[in-house]
Amino acid sequence: MNPLRVALIQTRTPATPGAALAHIQPLVEQATVGGVKLIVTPEATNLMEKRPEKKAGLIADIGADAVVQGLKAQAAERDVWILIGSAMVRSDDPDDPRAANRSILINDRGEIESTYDKLHVFDVDLPNGERHRESAGVRPGDRAVVAHTPWGGLGLTVCYDLRFPGLFRSLARAGADIITVPAAFTRPTGEAHWETLLRARAIETGCFVLAPAQGGDHEDGRATWGRSMAIDPWGKVIAALDHDEPGVLFAELDLSAVARARAAIPQLVHERCFADPRPCA
Repeated sequence: MNPLRVALIQTRTPATPGAALAHIQPLVEQATVGGVKLIVTPEATNLMEKRPEKKAGLIADIGADAVVQGLKAQAAERDVWILIGSAMVRSDDPDDPRAANRSILINDRGEIESTYDKLHVFDVDLPNGERHRESAGVRPGDRAVVAHTPWGGLGLTVCYDLRFPGLFRSLARAGADIITVPAAFTRPTGEAHWETLLRARAIETGCFVLAPAQGGDHEDGRATWGRSMAIDPWGKVIAALDHDEPGVLFAELDLSAVARARAAIPQLVHERCFADPRPCA
């Protein structure tokens, strides 16, 4: 089996979809070299805007969003699969005004193959005083997704999902060989936990983990960590950026490593059901 060549795009997404498309398109062009088959972009690829009064007028249906439509066209033109790590789009619930934080997998014909709405929303108070209430503007999803690709199962997650290992185990048991973690990690949490969590999720599942990130100081006042990286099923970092500037990270995935890691430590087979003293709400 030939290695799967992938590209992870690190962005500093602007605060409007039009500007975001202008920002991402040249990075996608840069990524489509040397036989790349899959490109993965970060969380909030289509806009980074936390101010409710400005964000409300920018959210569109998935079929009308400028970045989604632009990347569908690029996927077809360049014969490459593109995972929009997430786009902020209108949710499917007409009675809920909040957006969906939606991961969107586009095939090499420019068609949407699969979508996933972020399950775990980021409602936290950080030690440095930062306060985040993602649930105020984002309607969480209610299902896990493993998408079918020419290279095997692709498990979809978004950012804060990284802290919930049960989701990753479920994706692996459902057939994921690769799990994507598009993110916009804060600087304090990124510096403390980003690489450690990514490597742990790869080790626990025997999957490749691809984590493209937002990085730098954004127009809406947020600051994100960057440091996009790809991890193999043994927990080794096989490619990484050491900064928060926009750019493209390339990696080659030997997918036979998934079977080798799982044969060496068959944790998915050994896992046992048990009585949980505190069932999930």
